[in-house]
Amino acid sequence: MHNIYKEIQKRILVLDGAMGTMLQQYNFSEGDFRGERFAAYPSPLKGNNDLLSLTQPKAIAEVHAKYFEAGADIVETNTFSGTTIAMADYDMEDLVYELNFESAKIAKEVADKFTKANPEQPRFVAGSIGPTNKTASLSPDVNRPEYRAITFNELRIAYKQQVEALIDGGVDVLLVETIFDTLNAKAALFAIEEVKDERNIDIPIMVSGTITDASGRTLSGQTVEAFLTSISHIPLLSVGFNCALGAEQLKPYLQRLSNETEFYTSAHPNAGLPNAFGEYDESPKQMQSYIEDYLKDGLINIIGGCCGTSPAHINAIAEVAKNYQPRLIQKFA
Repeated sequence: MHNIYKEIQKRILVLDGAMGTMLQQYNFSEGDFRGERFAAYPSPLKGNNDLLSLTQPKAIAEVHAKYFEAGADIVETNTFSGTTIAMADYDMEDLVYELNFESAKIAKEVADKFTKANPEQPRFVAGSIGPTNKTASLSPDVNRPEYRAITFNELRIAYKQQVEALIDGGVDVLLVETIFDTLNAKAALFAIEEVKDERNIDIPIMVSGTITDASGRTLSGQTVEAFLTSISHIPLLSVGFNCALGAEQLKPYLQRLSNETEFYTSAHPNAGLPNAFGEYDESPKQMQSYIEDYLKDGLINIIGGCCGTSPAHINAIAEVAKNYQPRLIQKFA
């Protein structure tokens, strides 16, 4: 399982791109989301991408394979919304364990095939743990600043169930990503540590926050340095940023992060900023040139793509990443 520690010292590891961007191309209907099993389900299910691991597993496996073919070393499981908290939108809280377990299994089977075909480039699966649609630090009601829609303990319990299922399904790494509220992430990390203790196992953990705008802060108001301080008490494989910004806009924050941490660093930015229609226009070539700037400056150990990125983007990133050495870890006194 800990092969990834060996590989990350040898080269820059390439993470996959967006799952949602790829699934949109299938144009799945409400009926496709439901499949036979959920044909009579009382709630609308279109848009529940995590459910496709049960109803359209071939498509999910195909997406993973396309990213591996493009040069990715790590693919993320199709579990971004795989908690009881997020699944409440579809009245599918009872399916959370199965969704995570099956998603991990699908990704692992594809990864193993690619590793077997080319043992020189082992492939890994990261269990994707999204932020949920609730925030523990902020009130959703401007008239009641003290109000919270969720507690730390509720988050911990939900994340714990997701983590157990992902590990049971065979993931190599856990990725707590798109963190807009560090308190949510701390609940996820607390849950992971609990599972590690209970099972007497060790599993690498990646953490990836989100800088939401040009203020250089997370949505809950933390700077890069504050975010890093908040999560550095746990031994992590990597810390980094994803989503919200394109590669060009993200660079100054990665520089600050890279200068301050002893962990490996990661980034999976969007394909630029969204246009007026919420679509991403940055071409693989453009994104490649911005990412090459990271590589020239030695900022990164793991690099991939978020919203709007496709296998073509990941291929362009992988092509340039192999020409550079990974960032060297600084040891601070």
